[in-house]
Amino acid sequence: MDRAGAPDDTGCTILHVDMDAFYASVELRDRPDLADQPVIVGHTGGRGVVLSANYLARGFGVRSAMPVGRAARLCPRAVFIAPRHDLYAAVSREVMAIFRAITPAVEPLSLDEAFLDVSGALRRLGPPAAIGAQIRRQVSEQLAITCSVGVAPTKFVAKLASVHCKPDGLLVVPADGVLEFLHPLPVAALWGVGERTAAVLARLGLRTVADLAHAPVAALEPELGRAAAAHLSALAWGRDERAVVPRAREKSVGAEETFGTDIGDQEAIRRELLRLAGRTARSLRSSGLAARTITVKLRRSDFSTITRSRTLAEPTDVARTIYAVACDLHSSSGLRPGERLRLVGVRATGLTPAAGLGTQLRLGERPDAWRAAEGAMDKIAGRFGTGAVAPASLVDPAGPGAAAG
Repeated sequence: MDRAGAPDDTGCTILHVDMDAFYASVELRDRPDLADQPVIVGHTGGRGVVLSANYLARGFGVRSAMPVGRAARLCPRAVFIAPRHDLYAAVSREVMAIFRAITPAVEPLSLDEAFLDVSGALRRLGPPAAIGAQIRRQVSEQLAITCSVGVAPTKFVAKLASVHCKPDGLLVVPADGVLEFLHPLPVAALWGVGERTAAVLARLGLRTVADLAHAPVAALEPELGRAAAAHLSALAWGRDERAVVPRAREKSVGAEETFGTDIGDQEAIRRELLRLAGRTARSLRSSGLAARTITVKLRRSDFSTITRSRTLAEPTDVARTIYAVACDLHSSSGLRPGERLRLVGVRATGLTPAAGLGTQLRLGERPDAWRAAEGAMDKIAGRFGTGAVAPASLVDPAGPGAAAG
């Protein structure tokens, strides 16, 4: 990276890396013919929401978590693509592997963004901005998607910087330029300032971060409370003492699906349980984990929820086993015949490393036969999504999860 005229990144060892329109970018990687069209990822059923939209669609006001009906009205020409969650998870693992090759101090916030503390990598890889440029280059070359990188002395400022340089950018906020960067921003830019808090601050005449920074904390406390007042005042002065914390070991793995319309057909529900068991098992295997306890979640039309769990004799990461347990739990849940559900979920807990686990085989069963078969399916699904290979019962497009990722 050419350092001539570049901002001083001394002490700016915190990076926030955020993929650009992640789900949509992954889909466009496989559909280059849609590159010049507004693209929205999300189910088009009655309760569908936008999971991601490319920047052309965002230009029409489409945003994540927006109901797809409203998105379609805002952008009638948009191309809607059903999500492929397993594909996104597989790409996310590759993204995180790039990050962890830079530094072990990686704190994922979601599938598509993370904080990195690169202080231990400076001698090996160069200054922080050069490391940020290297990450952007590797993500582009290896995964054919783009990301934006904020480089700053603190997590809070680094995250704001990545937002301000989207898409496909890199922004350094020098240690001595933090206030110059922060103070012109609206108060809504601060963590912890939602619509309600912004309205309170506006009533006090505080509309920019500079306004808030110069307001006495004592004057904020009656409206915000002591803790919130102190927190926002500190952020307004660029103070954020939080360190990058590598993600703790996962305590549970699972998946759930909200149906477009409530369903009561038992075979349809079992097909969805099969789909969710497969997603849960793939997540376990990708993390090198096995689970001892399986839980099903069943939400009725009136939003009341039933959960049932079973602890296994041996931990498992095999979808066939998880599915069998989930079906048994569903059958014994106490639901009335034909009772309609709006959501089902499968979750695995009691996690333990899968390596070296012994498995009690049934008479005549070959060792690891199902695990080997599912492992082969993982490789195909990781590249092409779950639609490329699936149990025969999931091929039926009439199932409730036919549009599910």
